[in-house]
Amino acid sequence: MAKIAVLAGDGIGPEIIAEGLKVLKAVAPQHGLDLEFTEALVGGAAYDATGHPLPPETLELVQNSDAIFFGAVGGPQYDIIPDPNLRPERGALLPLRKKLGLYANLRPCILYSALSSACPLRADLVQGGFDILVVRELTGGLYFGQPKSWEGDNAIDTCLYSREEITRILHVAFKAAQKRPTKRVVSVDKANVMETSRLWRDTATKIAAEYPDVELTHQLVDATAMDLVRRPQSFDVIVTENLFGDILSDEAAQLTGSLGMLPSASLGQGTFGLYEPSHGSAPDIAGTGKANPLATILSAALLLRYSLGAEAAALQIEKAVESVLNAGHRTGDIAETPDTKIVTCTEMGDLVVAAL
Repeated sequence: MAKIAVLAGDGIGPEIIAEGLKVLKAVAPQHGLDLEFTEALVGGAAYDATGHPLPPETLELVQNSDAIFFGAVGGPQYDIIPDPNLRPERGALLPLRKKLGLYANLRPCILYSALSSACPLRADLVQGGFDILVVRELTGGLYFGQPKSWEGDNAIDTCLYSREEITRILHVAFKAAQKRPTKRVVSVDKANVMETSRLWRDTATKIAAEYPDVELTHQLVDATAMDLVRRPQSFDVIVTENLFGDILSDEAAQLTGSLGMLPSASLGQGTFGLYEPSHGSAPDIAGTGKANPLATILSAALLLRYSLGAEAAALQIEKAVESVLNAGHRTGDIAETPDTKIVTCTEMGDLVVAAL
């Protein structure tokens, strides 16, 4: 039996997680999978109930689970908490990644042919679609470096990386590229001005020698941001540090039609992982039925693939999502025209289940 910790969180988190669970429960019996789901509080919901966004009981649950199925955390009401370490993102999500050693974030950015008109780029730039995998280092850099402070009119964030941290994420990227048709890695840095990026580039060059079948290109982060909107089809695997990966993956996600289409897997050593949509808690649409659950459903597929080794089940979910999109079903965020028939979050989940 595989134990799955379910942390729905805040905002639209409970709504989209409900649809992801619906899909997992439908596909599991078809592949002989025995899944046990246990829910726990996290983020603002946990802070309201216990005074901390990551209660000890939640941490204990995830440490005794095979994977985490995560919704979203945060909301404007929590941004004013005096202690920044008790705000949902900094007090729950970042510590989860660090404590569990989840250093590698994989974000598949795929433009489905059915959503080509939802992409904000000219049709000639994305004809035939694209498939980009962003591999983001997740436990180092500016988000975790010390010292970190804000005193009076001065604030400090420290960007810190070791060669070991860079090496392990590069191995993830190169191994992923080896399994893809074009076997290309673009390593993104800011080596013209940052010492951590100079170390990053030096390390990437050395690691590339271990993968002679993979083509490595170095690119500055600003040039990468430009090329993502100028020639997205030129990318295969992008690997980069924490802050750059956070920004570039959201940019790439919008090119797929909506951030609501972008799943993610946060992995460490072994098979344990945290699976979540790349978007936030979207409190402005919480409870309205407008949320797009497809990123969460696709994250469920990644959970099956990476933590449970159930590739056939993962592919079945991904094909079901594609068939639902091909049939013209859309949530509001991916509606191409005003007359597109819109389905609710729950209806979209039901459609994917029916397509399994």
